[in-house]
Amino acid sequence: MTQGLCIGVLGSYGGRNLGDEAILSGLLADLRSQEPNARIIVFSRNPAHTALTHPDVEAVPWEGVSRADSSLMLAQLDLLILGGGGILYDREARRYLRVVRVAQERGLPLLTYAVGVGPLSESVDTGMVRETLAGAAEVTVRDQESRMVLEEAGLVNPITVTADPAFLLEPADFPRDYLRAEGVPEGTRLVGMSVREPGRAAERLDVDGYHRLLAQIADFLVHRIDAHVLFVPMERDDIRHSHGVMTHMTAADRGRILHNDYSPQQVLGLMRHFDIAVGMRLHFLIFAAMVGTPFLPLPYAGKVFDLAQRLGVPALRGVEREVEGPLLAEVDRLWDERDARAAATAQRVAEVCEQARGTSQVTRGVLESLRSQALTRTGVT
Repeated sequence: MTQGLCIGVLGSYGGRNLGDEAILSGLLADLRSQEPNARIIVFSRNPAHTALTHPDVEAVPWEGVSRADSSLMLAQLDLLILGGGGILYDREARRYLRVVRVAQERGLPLLTYAVGVGPLSESVDTGMVRETLAGAAEVTVRDQESRMVLEEAGLVNPITVTADPAFLLEPADFPRDYLRAEGVPEGTRLVGMSVREPGRAAERLDVDGYHRLLAQIADFLVHRIDAHVLFVPMERDDIRHSHGVMTHMTAADRGRILHNDYSPQQVLGLMRHFDIAVGMRLHFLIFAAMVGTPFLPLPYAGKVFDLAQRLGVPALRGVEREVEGPLLAEVDRLWDERDARAAATAQRVAEVCEQARGTSQVTRGVLESLRSQALTRTGVT
């Protein structure tokens, strides 16, 4: 068997965030298809979790690791991949780029894989992003906003806009038995909801007011389409906010929170059971789009607006008390127009999936170059 390349992957992995784990799954599947014999080392926040989830890779820590120890691990690599996911933003970018800079000092090629960028306003992070990515072999980002942020930061490299690696995933089966085990009755319409901390989406609402507003949406759907609501936490803190919303629902007996642990592919399969999906988490919305479930984004960040724009889906500009009426009207309109919108959305989704495969094409070029260099070094022609 021909020895493959040694590839490092650095991102926000091992943190039990389903979106980040979906990104890693899509990225690793892509790498395996292109370089089956590769030795892949994932730099993870929780190496034990990553090794358990992906037994065909090596998982090592990167947080709290000394420069000398990082250098020893990086010395084994032929390529370092940064991304995907939204990791290059204020105060966080510098942490990832500390590892990248050690790699570049060793002459290691860098590829950014459909990375998300922004907001970037702090000079330390902006400068590190500009200077570090200037030395990258290829820069690919997952959306137009990320490209604009990099350009505003002063990066002059060519920037390729692709799409989130989660669009490369295939759904796993999610049997109805799983729903029964979660307390969801059979023979009823089912609404999927994703909530998270309010953040910039509802800056002028306190948390209690934010929960009340989302509870109104849930109650509206329960009564409008005679449905049950299943809250889908994409990371641990979402559970707390889901409970907060349910405490304000007048129809709380029609609400459930997904409790068991599932893989990203299983949650993608779960989305097929929903008649409609309303949510904030980016990958919850991506999953709905991928399986054709009608969805309404409740935007909290530019990446969600970008997704809505790419897929031609309406998205309100915030989750505020004064827009409660338009928000409920948009939910109502989505239900009424769900069949009419389906074909157009499916076409857009197919286009975005193709854009996600564009990252593979860029990666393929870098890998072919590295393989050629390796053959030259060993004297093989």
